[in-house]
Amino acid sequence: MNSEKLSLRLERVASYIPKGSVLADIGSDHAYLPCYCILNGIASSAIAGEVVEGPFQSAKKQVKQNGLEERISVRKGNGLEVIEPGEVDCITIAGMGGPLIASILEEGKEKLADVKKLILQPNIGAISIREWLIENGWELKEEEILEEDGKVYEILAAEQGNPNKPYLNLDRDLLMGPFLIKDQNAPFRKKWQAEVTQWKNILNQLQGAGDNEKTSERKQEITKKIQLVEEVLD
Repeated sequence: MNSEKLSLRLERVASYIPKGSVLADIGSDHAYLPCYCILNGIASSAIAGEVVEGPFQSAKKQVKQNGLEERISVRKGNGLEVIEPGEVDCITIAGMGGPLIASILEEGKEKLADVKKLILQPNIGAISIREWLIENGWELKEEEILEEDGKVYEILAAEQGNPNKPYLNLDRDLLMGPFLIKDQNAPFRKKWQAEVTQWKNILNQLQGAGDNEKTSERKQEITKKIQLVEEVLD
């Protein structure tokens, strides 16, 4: 992977970025995504944000190698600390857990007033992002699930709007994704079949763990999730 040829996962993230965007890529690592977006005429300018020193230096090096110092600002900082209010209109956060992405958005939400689009790619825990979007007035517009190198990834694209609009069955749709449920492609079915298998294993382990209140609640929670998922897969 480099600035000219992204991984499939990042290529699909890039496909949701509106043409001409002023982009902030948070947790940019080597800055491959912002470099690709400038080189391919997707973004007009970009900020690559990175909190860790090693990837920050890698991002600076990558931007310099591509001669893009005038178009991409590489900044070191935690989450949305690297942008000012009104500075960008599109934000990408890719390759982290869903709860971490949600916490980054929550901690920097005063920076989002002028942002038109969020493109979020959690490795796990997409439910945390969907919950945050609903709570903060962002409407989920598109979702995608794909498999690359044996791993399954979800991509969520949101705009400010009616946050409840996509959800018909809230518990089920938050968990599995309202648009993904409609499509049910092979990676979707693979992911949820594996989740059900894992939950059933946990239930079996809990059967022998005594029956206190905490264990009982956990069993009910897992059983409900299994039922929700199996209804969709069937």
